[in-house]
Amino acid sequence: MDHLDLLNAETDRFIAAVRQTDGAAPVRSCPDWTADDLLWHLTEVHAYWAAILGTGAVTDQESEAVEAAKPSRPDDREATIALLSEGTAALISQLAARADEEAAYSWFPTDQTVGFTRRMQVHEATMHRVDAELAAGLPSAPISPEVAADGIAHGVEVMWGWWGTNPGFEFRPTSGIVELRASDGASWLVQPGRWGGTGQSGKEYDEPGAVLADEGNPAATVDGTVEELYRWLWGRGGEPAASGDDTALAALREARDQGMQ
Repeated sequence: MDHLDLLNAETDRFIAAVRQTDGAAPVRSCPDWTADDLLWHLTEVHAYWAAILGTGAVTDQESEAVEAAKPSRPDDREATIALLSEGTAALISQLAARADEEAAYSWFPTDQTVGFTRRMQVHEATMHRVDAELAAGLPSAPISPEVAADGIAHGVEVMWGWWGTNPGFEFRPTSGIVELRASDGASWLVQPGRWGGTGQSGKEYDEPGAVLADEGNPAATVDGTVEELYRWLWGRGGEPAASGDDTALAALREARDQGMQ
């Protein structure tokens, strides 16, 4: 997977879709956002991570300084697009100059590396490109099976799995395993359950989630192409064909319904 080519191409597709959308149009896959909000979000994201890498930030304090120095939101849409293009070029330049194993701040405590940003930003740009197409009412461009397969694993391991990075939080299975079966690729065993623990404020948490399982006999299956599975897990597509134990499927859907932005 050429992450930098993908990041550049997906951002270009995103901009093309945004330009065909009224700025006030709702983004149905990102509740409460308009198309212009979506545009500004991706602009902020690329500028932020380019600055994280460019400044060598590795601590929370350094990342907060980067956040405080972020650019102001322009009033003009084309100015925002220009800022996005500038931030994308800067992000790609920073990623091209660094190896995956180099230390860098990330919001995922157990992976503080450049590689985390490289992987995350491909999925961020891809999914927000899909958001822009949905807002514009455009046919959605295909996603390569390689990106989709990595996105399924990333979705479970990281986007849902961050609960497990909290000290003292534990995962409790609540049902049988669900197998995600891609007709054009691999399969994944997913164990639905709940994350529980006490936050730093003393608040008790009991949240739906799921983890990848190394082995086990699935109680239920979800079947589709790898792209269909990816889009569904990330909340940008309908549920593929599901069969088997209703409790296991309901638990997986509850984890999925938390959403990913």
